[in-house]
Amino acid sequence: MLIKIAWRNVWRNGLRSSVVIASIAMGIWAGLFVISVSAGLNEQRTKDALNTYISHVQIHNPEFVKDNNVEYRIDDMDKVRETLSGNAAVKSFSERVVLSGMVSSSAGGFGARITGINPEQEKSVSTMHEKLVDGAYFEGMKRNPVMIGKKLAEKLKVGLRKKVVLTFQNDNGDILTGAFRVVGIYKTSNSKADEMNVFVRSSDVNRLLEENAGYHEVAIIVNNLAEVDTVSSTISASLLNLKVQSWKEVSPDLGYADEMMMQMLYIIIGIILMALSFGIINTMLMAVLERKRELGMLMSVGMNKTKVFFMIVVETVFISMVGGPIGVVLGYLTVSHFGSAGIDLSVVGKGLEEFGISTMVYTNLEPRFYLNVTVMVIVAAILSSIYPAIKALQLKPAEAVRAL
Repeated sequence: MLIKIAWRNVWRNGLRSSVVIASIAMGIWAGLFVISVSAGLNEQRTKDALNTYISHVQIHNPEFVKDNNVEYRIDDMDKVRETLSGNAAVKSFSERVVLSGMVSSSAGGFGARITGINPEQEKSVSTMHEKLVDGAYFEGMKRNPVMIGKKLAEKLKVGLRKKVVLTFQNDNGDILTGAFRVVGIYKTSNSKADEMNVFVRSSDVNRLLEENAGYHEVAIIVNNLAEVDTVSSTISASLLNLKVQSWKEVSPDLGYADEMMMQMLYIIIGIILMALSFGIINTMLMAVLERKRELGMLMSVGMNKTKVFFMIVVETVFISMVGGPIGVVLGYLTVSHFGSAGIDLSVVGKGLEEFGISTMVYTNLEPRFYLNVTVMVIVAAILSSIYPAIKALQLKPAEAVRAL
């Protein structure tokens, strides 16, 4: 009986209730959409970084992690290969030579991270071969090919088959130089990284290093990214003299961004619900004042204050339970659509690329988040109804009945 009365009261002033319901729905929809865009940006930034430069897990000599000195190579590569090949959780791995040096042309020279790779191995841990905008992936040139980023190529004023000189040090501090020809120009979503990274064959750079040849880094891709910490710990237990790090340790800023994003999602929703709560409180207070005489009569004929309290609460929950799910459904449909079609942000592309974010963003939200938001809406509605319900209880039946 109480529920039926509450439902009728909600639609007594249909226009006002509809406006509140629409406000709740639009607020939830907008919040979910903004959050999904932010989550999509963060997810894409992380995914691009893992698939191009970082990988899921990396192995180094512990000393190399501290100062990136060329002399700190991985000593027992055979044991590393055996350990990784025998681990079912490891999908693939690639051995890298990592050097700090310079890349120069007739137009000038710039600091660079020189990465020596086995091209075929690297394909299994990186999508760099898919990022080419000009040229080929280490094809068409037998000796000393190099791949450079588009932005770096523009700064060096070089194109395909043009010569660049790589300069770096060996273990003894001797300066080594090598002439390489540009075989491919790539472009990722991170223009900063594209300016600093050049890729050569490990065999070519090790030939220049001669007796100092070796590998400084092993990049690993695991079958299940959610288990990366477990896999990292397992590998570390087998390679006690080496430093095994997950991507969150290799690039802490990506890990922090991932953690902060989830916190930010709930903060944004919390702010939206707080704003909607004030709207609900204001609406229900107006409803109580307009029905002052009616509530007085109900209490006069025997309806106790507990029932009056719950009637106001139920009315508020009804409004929120109509508006909340509508907003969640609209949010889900919008997120699903743009999750497939994407949002083109090329207008602000340059600014995004500075932070390693692609100009095409695909919205994304975990399914559990929709359920959490629905529960939060209902809880917010119940809390918002308490103050108007208390005001209703403060009415004195005799005075309320005489009220015009």
